[in-house]
Amino acid sequence: MIHRAENEGVKRFYLPAIDRHCQEALLALEARYPGVCIGMTGLHPCHVKADYMDELRFVEDELARRSWVALGEIGLDFYWDRTFETEQYTAFHRQIEWALHYDIPIVIHSRESMKESIGVVREHQQGRLRGIFHCFSGDAAAAREIVALGFYLGIGGVLTYKNSGLADAIRDVPLESLVLETDAPYLSPVPFRGKRNESSYLKYIVARLAEVKGVSVEEAAAATTQNAQKIFGI
Repeated sequence: MIHRAENEGVKRFYLPAIDRHCQEALLALEARYPGVCIGMTGLHPCHVKADYMDELRFVEDELARRSWVALGEIGLDFYWDRTFETEQYTAFHRQIEWALHYDIPIVIHSRESMKESIGVVREHQQGRLRGIFHCFSGDAAAAREIVALGFYLGIGGVLTYKNSGLADAIRDVPLESLVLETDAPYLSPVPFRGKRNESSYLKYIVARLAEVKGVSVEEAAAATTQNAQKIFGI
């Protein structure tokens, strides 16, 4: 899969964290593809459960142990279950504070919680907080708010879906505020919708973005790559 993606011009793969139980697999992939597969640390909101304080201590220890390019995915998810909603907020705030302390970006998961996630970021934004709203699926107003906060919108396969509304939401957002992503193995772009996603399919998202923005594929690819390099410091 990595070989297929590299053949399509994808050079780096940023790996979001989930929880401590996935850490071994993430580190193994980093070790197998040094400088190509690059891990993040953090506690995903869907994995904020009764033991979330133990999970947060693990993340805190990881941040002290080595350098990380980002904290993510972190944020709020009110789609599956709101049992631990208060704990999700606590974890989100705590990890943002760590990101500020270590001066690294955050990658935000905000499923069914766009307004609330924007609100949390606004509380902490004093000019230094930066990152990506992963898998952005909000409207144009939300896009404007996020860009005004100095964050990027993560755009994936949803952009290629006919009735998603995402094209209209980002039509007036400058390329300088967009990054592309796969969310693999989920959200495959057309013509692979419903099938397992992979990074070699990024070219379909680039092509659709170029169409939406009225630029060449090369310009869309170059701009979004430059943005990714800027946010991750590589």
